[in-house]
Amino acid sequence: MGTFQHNESPSVASVPVSTARAVLVPYDRRHVLTYHAWMEDPAIQEATASEPLTLEEEYENQESWRASHDKLTFIVCQPLAAVEGGESGEGGTVQAGGPDAPERMVGDVNLFLYPYEDEGSIAAVPGAVPEFCVGEVDIMIADRQHRGKGLGRAVVQAFLYYVHRHLDGIMREYAEDKDMPSPPRLKLLKAKINQNNKTSIALFERLGFEQEGVVDYFGELKLVLRDLGRLAAEVPQGYAELVYSRDHSQDSNR
Repeated sequence: MGTFQHNESPSVASVPVSTARAVLVPYDRRHVLTYHAWMEDPAIQEATASEPLTLEEEYENQESWRASHDKLTFIVCQPLAAVEGGESGEGGTVQAGGPDAPERMVGDVNLFLYPYEDEGSIAAVPGAVPEFCVGEVDIMIADRQHRGKGLGRAVVQAFLYYVHRHLDGIMREYAEDKDMPSPPRLKLLKAKINQNNKTSIALFERLGFEQEGVVDYFGELKLVLRDLGRLAAEVPQGYAELVYSRDHSQDSNR
């Protein structure tokens, strides 16, 4: 219960994660066309409570998300075992445009950071530096053929394990982004899910999230994880952090 900090402080800018079920790669410009095509689907717009954007706006969003340290976005791709010649060992290299080619992309997973505010928190005082922050997690499996197979749970588990390993770095970069004198501590994680999305609700509940409050005005439930020690409870099968090799002549984002 309570807050959780980890002693490691590596860079979190561009570290792909490989597991037995998926590869997570940082959201780059090369991914925008496929992501934009996903988000034109009305069913995905409804499920994610998103408004349709132009392709130009989608590129602008990608640049903004990569530059801001209150967001951490990964593209979910098929596992390296599904790519001929793929490397999956710790410290191995994945070449951008290979394992994360459009036909290998299946969805995305995100962390959004906000100041923690309640009646007794310092963040409720105007101008005060927040002592804690909250992380909102969401997952989208856009490719229908990969739904209903437990992939979403495996991805969120791997993503949260990554957050655990890099929490100091994530908080430090967040503080620098917001011009804070010191990094806040992560108070809790939450997920906001449409009340009709029983699959996603069950996914987060199996990971230890619990419903807090009632359905809101937008028809969403809030699920909360306060026992952040659960993030380190189990190493995802095949977990490895790799090096992401980019061809900067094609993709200048880092």
